[in-house]
Amino acid sequence: MSQPPITQSALVVQRFAIGIEYDGSAYNGWQIQPHAPSIQQCLNEALSVVADAVITCTGAGRTDTGVHATGQVAHFDSSAQRSTRSWMMGTNANLPADISVCWVKPVPLDFHARFSAIARSYRYVIFNRPVRSALERLYAGWVYQPLDHERMAAAAADLVGEFDFTSFRASSCQSHSAVRTLSDLRVSREGDHVYIECRANAFLHHMVRNIVGSLVRVGKHEEEIGWIREIREARDRKVSGMTAPAAGLTLTGVEFPEGAFGKIGPARDELG
Repeated sequence: MSQPPITQSALVVQRFAIGIEYDGSAYNGWQIQPHAPSIQQCLNEALSVVADAVITCTGAGRTDTGVHATGQVAHFDSSAQRSTRSWMMGTNANLPADISVCWVKPVPLDFHARFSAIARSYRYVIFNRPVRSALERLYAGWVYQPLDHERMAAAAADLVGEFDFTSFRASSCQSHSAVRTLSDLRVSREGDHVYIECRANAFLHHMVRNIVGSLVRVGKHEEEIGWIREIREARDRKVSGMTAPAAGLTLTGVEFPEGAFGKIGPARDELG
């Protein structure tokens, strides 16, 4: 007696974590939009081709329009029998050139790219010289006035810790609480580039870009170093600096509990 064909639903479902980098210049952010291109939609379509079934991925961070990533993490479920290399190479073959899947790892079904994450890291790049750059306009914010990065670093120290960051959240932010733990906030300079690097358990909408906009005012000597603490304590978005342009912002990493889901990241022997 012949056996009935095995259906997709009868196969074992496996969850996969993937690492993604992308140039966000041409997209309306990570999240799917009804009438605009998004990173998530491109990934869903490419993964679905490889799986020969509809795939929906979930990202760790919902980057905004024009924001980039070198360390975005997402997860998806599939019962398709594919090697991790096949998932990676097949997906990349169906993605535009400005999005790339860098690694794929099987993970337990209780892994969640967003809710399992314990920290996220961002870097903001400021191109600081009197003349704008023709080549870096999509990858750095431009400030033509001289910036004192040491003043900016001193002011940034008042934001490290667990605080209410209402003064640095967008008016459209939908988070129920503005309390976040910013564990690291550094300002450095190399030539014409000022780098602002930060790490937190989670970020509010526009939080990094609003912090950058406020630090820039300190760096231009428009405000005193202590002003950053004052606006933090005010808990009022209207008293802080402008929102820095999206082009300078990159999601550089997402962290998960050590050992809880195995190693979340690239396996070099699978990439060669």
